[in-house]
Order: sequence, then C-alpha cells, then structure tokens
Amino acid sequence: MKGEFKVKIRIFDTKMQMAKSAAEEAKRILVTALNKKGKAVLVVATGTSQIEFLEYLTHLSYIDWSKVEMFHLDEYIGLSEDHPASFRKYLKEHLIDKVHPGEIHMINGDSENPEKECERLNNLIKEKDIDISFVGIGENCHLAFNDPPADFEIDKPYIIVNLDKTCRNQQVKEGWFDLLDNVPTQAISMSIKQILRSENIICVVPDERKAIAVRNAIEGGISPNCPASILKTHNKVSMFLDKESSKLLHPKTLREKEGDDL
Repeated sequence: MKGEFKVKIRIFDTKMQMAKSAAEEAKRILVTALNKKGKAVLVVATGTSQIEFLEYLTHLSYIDWSKVEMFHLDEYIGLSEDHPASFRKYLKEHLIDKVHPGEIHMINGDSENPEKECERLNNLIKEKDIDISFVGIGENCHLAFNDPPADFEIDKPYIIVNLDKTCRNQQVKEGWFDLLDNVPTQAISMSIKQILRSENIICVVPDERKAIAVRNAIEGGISPNCPASILKTHNKVSMFLDKESSKLLHPKTLREKEGDDL
C-alpha cells in the first residue's frame, strides 16, 4: 500500500491535545490561503467529534474570519433550525456566533423542496476552490452523511442521501435524539467527490467507539462499504486521532506513521 496514497496520521494521548493540534493545523492552512489570495473557503463538519476542535479554533488569533467563506457539510432533511440536533444550530453555537465568517452558506434542511435546495447549493459552490474541509468519520465509516455503500462516482456537490440504521443509532447514542424513530431517514450531504475537491482535508476522529471505523478506513481497502477509506486517495489529508480511536491500529501502521506516509 505504500506509495499508493499519502495520509498524515497524528495520534495524541488525549482528546484535548488532539483537538488543539488539529486547530493549529487548520489555522495554518487558513492563514496561508488568506495571505495568498486575500480570502479562504472552508467546509465545516459538525457532531460531537468536532466540538473541542472548533472550541480551540475559535479562540486562535490572527485568522481574519471576515474574509472566510464557509460552506456547511451536511444537514438532516425535515429538521427545523431550532431543533437541538440541527447542524445549523450547532454551527451557529460552536463557530458562527463566535467568529462571524464573512460569507456563510447553510443547508436549509427543512426546505419544502430538498432537490431545489441541492441545486441552490450546487450553483453556489461549483466555481469555488475549497481551501480546507473539516470532516469526521462515522461509526459505520461514513464520510459526511455518505453512509455505506457510498456513491464514489456522483459528481454533484450536494446530494440527497438515505441514512442507515447504524448512522441513525449513533445520533441517539450521542444524545441528539431520544429515540431512533425520531432521527430523520434522509439528509442533504456534500458528496464524496466534492469533499475530495478540497485542497486540504482535516479529519478529526476521537473516542474508542470510532476505533473500528478508523482501523477499517486506514488499513482496509478503498471501498464504498467504508466511505472514509476514499480519503487515502487524497494528497493532503491530516487525520487527528486520540489514544482511544487509534487503539486497534496494527503496530506496523503505527511504525509507518512516524514518516507520515501510509
């Protein structure tokens, strides 16, 4: 597998150390883009895995957020913005209301016509050069809300996806919903191809419950059945793990990571 792909894996003893390092890497990329182009375009993920990372990022100085354009990675269909599990609500609380990006493009998940909402977003993003995308990995190895088997070929930037039971159960376990029946069955998600169009990708994945998915994504084959495995085809991915999420990685993987080429 060496030589077929490159991904930087960084492992930390604690979730907080992991989040701090990921935030510092995100700042470096944003500041570089701002200095080079006078603006930066960012895609932001949500979920419990991103909370500490975003907390550190929003407290870092020397990022001119007024020149940052932000896109939203995914959102449930049929959920109002004020619902506790709404990703729009999450982004406002954890990022937008703290740093006030200059341009903000949110996914209106409760749009009466989700297909037209995808068209609106696709027209907004199609000419953009994305400097950096923040992503996580789901317990079922999903990337954004692209559950397995994910569509690696669809070219549209935003698509309507069906959420599988494992993904929906994860939302209940994380406390976003009381019951499985309350979790929406569909979402609007950034497609796999669009995520890979980003110049840089920061993947933040803490906690033991993600350990199987992390192992499959890193050490398994590249397959729609493990959507996050596609990250191995991208040249500028930094994956930030803590001790718990990395615990199932093979010793050979851990040795090779010292050179950052995996």
